[in-house]
Amino acid sequence: MEQQNTLTKLKNYARNLKQNIFILYLSYKDNRVPWYAKLVAICVVAYAFSPIDLIPDFIPVLGYLDDLIIVPLGISLALKLIPTYIMEENREKAEEIRKNGKPKNWFVAVFFILIWILLAFWVGKLLYGLFH
Repeated sequence: MEQQNTLTKLKNYARNLKQNIFILYLSYKDNRVPWYAKLVAICVVAYAFSPIDLIPDFIPVLGYLDDLIIVPLGISLALKLIPTYIMEENREKAEEIRKNGKPKNWFVAVFFILIWILLAFWVGKLLYGLFH
């Protein structure tokens, strides 16, 4: 029972952090945000908006690792780096964007597709070398 309660709390925490991705989306474009916060925010937003995950969800356990751990940790870090008053100003705008649907980042999607193609090529070449 306690494990289920802890898991539910963790899922709710991750869901709340993901809602803040829209604040990051607006904040990384803001000139008042420090460059290092922008860098972290850009990486997190690009990955979160990508239609393709670095670790596909069909891979058991690892497929959900990015959704449950990596993305929320990145969001949390980026939010800590952005000044509070900027986050508050962008909160209302972010709510409107979230209601209208999140934008897609096709550049990141193509990047991840290329990674998987290169990985498949490398594994294929490795396997071919082992058996021939």
